[in-house]
Amino acid sequence: MAEEHPLIDLRHIYKIYTLGGEEIHANDDISVSIQRGEFVAIVGKSGSGKSTLMNIIGALDVPTEGEYYLGGEDVTEMSDNQLAEIRNKMIGFIFQQYNLLPKLNILENVELPLLYAGLSKAERRERAMASLKRVGLEEKWRNMPNQLSGGQQQRVSIARALAGTPSLILADEPTGALDSRTGREVLNFLKKLNEEGNTIVMITHDNSIALEAKRVVRIIDGKVDFDGDVKEYAAII
Repeated sequence: MAEEHPLIDLRHIYKIYTLGGEEIHANDDISVSIQRGEFVAIVGKSGSGKSTLMNIIGALDVPTEGEYYLGGEDVTEMSDNQLAEIRNKMIGFIFQQYNLLPKLNILENVELPLLYAGLSKAERRERAMASLKRVGLEEKWRNMPNQLSGGQQQRVSIARALAGTPSLILADEPTGALDSRTGREVLNFLKKLNEEGNTIVMITHDNSIALEAKRVVRIIDGKVDFDGDVKEYAAII
């Protein structure tokens, strides 16, 4: 049987901007493969190029040069509409600022990606409630986002990411807006999701957060400076 292709396969990725007549290589020849079921932290300081790489992995942007395969599909050549479809079907996003819509209750917020995916109202509701149950918030489904704590709002954001049963959960600084105790709860939840078989890629500037993953990819000046097991990474920082 043929070996299954990686979920994420980045091949010689460049993202080049022109600023004041000068070329800026935000990503400079990055090649990284991530298998299904991995929990990978992409770590780097502000300006390192990690956010640019996250946007490419999340099909929010395309590279200037190089190839990106997500689930075996070449994302590099896709139209905006195709990219939107890939994001909706394959990727669950968790953002630092939660990105919940204030005028919708939390069940409606979790339903949103399913609405775009064209599911029936009954199926949307069933999936969204099941997703809220996974994060322990099914009792609060009628609440508006502003009636929840920061940690609860982030759990709603996680429920929304899970509702579409994505191939990849992409978490951008998921604890950045939380106090340390609540951040720890969210990290523990991400670990649990990974143990259940979910593939998680977490973007962070914080080494202590990166150490919660199983594998670390460090970006410095647009290049991969380290890619390996978290224990190896802990030994060098």
